[in-house]
Formats: sequence, C-alpha cells, structure tokens
Amino acid sequence: MRKALIVGINDYLASPLTGCVNDATSIATLLETHGDGSPNFGVRLITGPPTQVTRQVLRAAIEELFSGDSDMALLFFAGHGYVKSTGGYLVTVDAKKYDEGVSMDEILKVANDSKARNKVVMLDCCHSGAMGSPALGSSHALLSEGLSVLTASRDSESALEKNGSGVFTSLLCDALQGGAADLRGNITPGSLYAYVDEALGAWDQRPIFKTNVTSFATLRRLNPKVPFETLRRITQYFSSPDAEHKLDPSYEDTEPSAEPTKVKIFKDLQKFQSVGLVVPVDAEFMYFAATNSKSCRLTALGYQYWRLVSEKKL
Repeated sequence: MRKALIVGINDYLASPLTGCVNDATSIATLLETHGDGSPNFGVRLITGPPTQVTRQVLRAAIEELFSGDSDMALLFFAGHGYVKSTGGYLVTVDAKKYDEGVSMDEILKVANDSKARNKVVMLDCCHSGAMGSPALGSSHALLSEGLSVLTASRDSESALEKNGSGVFTSLLCDALQGGAADLRGNITPGSLYAYVDEALGAWDQRPIFKTNVTSFATLRRLNPKVPFETLRRITQYFSSPDAEHKLDPSYEDTEPSAEPTKVKIFKDLQKFQSVGLVVPVDAEFMYFAATNSKSCRLTALGYQYWRLVSEKKL
C-alpha cells in the first residue's frame, strides 16, 4: 500500500500565493498513476475550500498519513513556510503570531515514528530547508531509517513562484513526467533531487536533500527508455565490459550487403547509443562506424548495465 497526502494552500492573510493549489493538483495527478496508467499512490488532496486547511486539519491529516503499516507514505506541501528561533513551520490559513501553523519538528517526529517502510517529505515553501534539522542552524539532520526529505530551498531562503507556479514544483512535475527517470523508467527521491539540482543555478534558490535509506524506493515508473528484452542482449553483443563489437557494411540496412540478422543487432546497438550506453570507435556516428568497418564499445554507463545483466539483476 502506498499513500500520499498532497496539500496546497494559496491563501494566507499577509501574503497570498497564486499557484499552490494548482501545483498540488498537478503533483497529485502525476503520483496517482505510473506512466502506463497503472495505479500508483492512493492520493488524498487537500487544498480547500470547502475544507479550510487549518492547523488542526493539516496536523490530523499528517498523523493519519504516517499511521499504520504501509510500503510508502509521501507528504507534499505547497504554500507558505515560516522560520523563527523555535524552528520552521508550514503556515495554515488560521495562522497568527506565536501559532503560525504545523511545526516541521512535529512533522519530523511523526514521520520518524511511522512504521511505513519508506517515508518521503517534499516541501515547496519558503525556509523549507529547516525540515529535518530540529536544532535550527545545525548541520545534523535526525532522520529515521527509510526517511527522505526534499525541499525547495535552504532554511534561510525564499521559495519562488514563476508564471503562477512554484519553481520547485514545476521542476518536480517535469522530473516525474520522465526527466528524472533512469533507463529502466524508475524515478526515485534521489533522481528527483539530481534533476532539480541541475536545473537550479548557483545563484538560484538551492534545493535541499536529506535521506537515511539503504536503497531508494521508486516514486513513479515510466516505460523504460530501452525495452528490458533489448537491454538484456547487451551481454550478447559485448563478451566483456571492455570488448568492442566489430561492425561492417552488412549491419546497415541501406547497404547492398545488408544481412537481416546483423541489421537487427545494429538497430539494438543504435538504441544503446541513443541512451548513452554505447559509442562508435573512430567514427562520429554509428552509421559511419558500420559503413567504414569500425567498431563500437560500451561507455561507463554501458558497463554498469552490462554488469547488471551479467549478474541477473535486470
């Protein structure tokens, strides 16, 4: 069982946002299914109205999310964040001085105590980097095993909107639609962070990633970039990681000497080349490697997948 609580709050007395509800809805839509349309998370979306996202409503929903024994519990929040000497807060619609909303420390404790095997917290709000650092300003994050935290900004930074959507959430949506998928189509908290990190420059808001896991759980699956059946043939085409596959004109289907068996192999090799597993040797393109009787070899990434296939892990 996988469940996700998705929260979006536009309205706040002092500083209204415009796109948080839409951002939450977009994330909810993506997480409900995998790329092939099969069910993924059981999503609960809270944006209000009719339910106002008060401190009580948000706290109760978070406690329910992390209760019970589930495979994964995921919290996504888009809205206002606030930080003061006692820590960070997710601001609710009934916020007032000295009672700004739900404490990030409270959320951390609830998540840490959860029996869910994997727990993910993603926050698109100002000062969200305070999540996971109970002692504000400390570099030590206290996360239980299986917990990952991904935030839009440092505890000292604002999280920006652009064109009516959070910059961080826009990147998350791109990542969940395939930007962060590996060759097998898996998207994990780590690959989400890597995608967002590369997209934001040194002078932009800086995303924060904190985790305590022995292996990353998949958040969403897409169709693999290369079918597994094809990918498993990589060890047939390369007898060892440093072997080269010798080519000749009979591999190219436009050549008079084309042989159907070799043409099929060449199409697989071209697929491998398109996703960075294979490169031609002494030629700019695979076509010229074949027509000029050159060869191709595995890249470092190609070796990684060769090893996975060789060890029957794929």
